[in-house]
Amino acid sequence: MLLEAYAGDPSWASKGDASTRRPADIRAGRVVVELYDKEVPKTVDNFKCLLTGEKGLGKSSKKPLHYKGNKFHRVVKGFCCQGGDIVRGDGSGGDSIYGGQFNDEKPGLKFKHDAPGVLSMANSGKNTNTSQFFFTLAPAPQCDGKHVVFGKVVEGLEVLARIDAEVASADGTPRLDVTVADCGVC
Repeated sequence: MLLEAYAGDPSWASKGDASTRRPADIRAGRVVVELYDKEVPKTVDNFKCLLTGEKGLGKSSKKPLHYKGNKFHRVVKGFCCQGGDIVRGDGSGGDSIYGGQFNDEKPGLKFKHDAPGVLSMANSGKNTNTSQFFFTLAPAPQCDGKHVVFGKVVEGLEVLARIDAEVASADGTPRLDVTVADCGVC
């Protein structure tokens, strides 16, 4: 139907063949993080297990506890790139290796969101951590003391800059899909 309408409109048809195929995937690159396992061991253990998928299915969600194939559902221009909703994929869900929500680790609340590449837990309030996390795309002092910082990007800041430039929007709706193609622990 779409192709027929296109072909019937001379102003559009003169521009060449129409395509209804999805654009090819664009590899943004690899992001490597340093994790603060001494300061926030429970948070880091949860993240590492979600990177490897070694814990199988979630106790509360019965969904795979794995980030591979997960989309970043929220990308706010000049602020953050948020993903990790392994339950619904839209930011309304999450799970953990502990069977749902787990408490904030106080040392992680003392770190600052003072640069691009800070890795923090996304939450819906105090002690509501699950699988959702975010990378800062710029300093974000409004997150200090509210989100557990558990790492930082040590390689791949240019990937985050590209995501900010090409994917981010003011309302957080990604303009393109950003998907975790693969993940693990080195």
